[in-house]
Amino acid sequence: MAHAVRALWPGGRALTWRLGGRPALGLPAQSRAGLTGAAGGPGPAATTRKGGPRLLGAAALALGGALGLYHTARWHLRAQNLRADLSAAQLSLSSRLQLTLYQYKTCPFCSKVRAFLDFHALPYQVVEVNPVRRAEIKFSSYRKVPILLAQEGDSLQQLNDSSVIISALKTYLVSGQPLEDIITYYPPMKAVNDQGKEVTEFCNKYWLMLDEKEAQRMYGGKEARTEEMKWRRWADDWLVHLISPNVYRTPTEALASFDYIVKEGNFGTVEGAMAKYVGAAAMYLISKRLKSRHHLQDDVREDLYEAANKWVAAVGEDRPFMGGQKPNLADLRGFLLSLHFSEEDMVDGRAMPGTGA
Repeated sequence: MAHAVRALWPGGRALTWRLGGRPALGLPAQSRAGLTGAAGGPGPAATTRKGGPRLLGAAALALGGALGLYHTARWHLRAQNLRADLSAAQLSLSSRLQLTLYQYKTCPFCSKVRAFLDFHALPYQVVEVNPVRRAEIKFSSYRKVPILLAQEGDSLQQLNDSSVIISALKTYLVSGQPLEDIITYYPPMKAVNDQGKEVTEFCNKYWLMLDEKEAQRMYGGKEARTEEMKWRRWADDWLVHLISPNVYRTPTEALASFDYIVKEGNFGTVEGAMAKYVGAAAMYLISKRLKSRHHLQDDVREDLYEAANKWVAAVGEDRPFMGGQKPNLADLRGFLLSLHFSEEDMVDGRAMPGTGA
């Protein structure tokens, strides 16, 4: 994530460089005089003018192609190397799970879970939930997404809340404890938020339930474990709340955002039209309320930039990720690359598209 954040601030040129690309080699346009000789045919000078640019152009194309192939291959190999290192025992454990993710594609909390599953090469099926009717999750009393159903042998477990899903699965992969036992470590509790609304909170959701040897093997020390938990919480408690005010900053941006959401989501024709125009108008107004609630600056972009700079400073110059050479659970949060909603983005008590936890 640190690489992506550095690439996004402030301009796009750095992004190309970070992804291993190079500026395209420009080929100057040739004049007709350089390609043709006098009426009697090309003389030696004309031949030189004709052959030189073509030779240089061919060399430039060959060099550009070679560089492109090299950097594409390097980036592909690097992406492969960023996969989680799973032992034979962990691979065996992962093969026992049959996972089904109920999601909104544009939800940042769902994106977080997908990033974790993909990074750990855990196969899973996706069920796209209709954000209006939510018939796909009628089996559940918990009405937010993501919801993960995990089949382990004859045991079927429902995991709610993105942070609980990630912590429980990581605990399972590292410790090998039955998933049925692990989820009891994250009990739900009813609480009342600052707005006086009853919400469900999950205890211990940033903790991995490991013994001392397992924790030492994974983290190498208490400081790394504490740092990971701190920044996972920071992303949930602060960074995510910057998204809506930035996405719905103006009516035009709000409409463009909902156009994308409707195209990517599971909407009917009428539902999609209603969501696009009514939802965009509602979220534009709500974004102003969120801006006030979270005491953001007049230019909300500045808060986003400050958050990105804070993250980059915390990672530092000596490591590519907060987890060191490989991303940890804080790196996989990845909110800056998602333009979505937070769990507080509600209209009349109903979760808008992309809302989850």
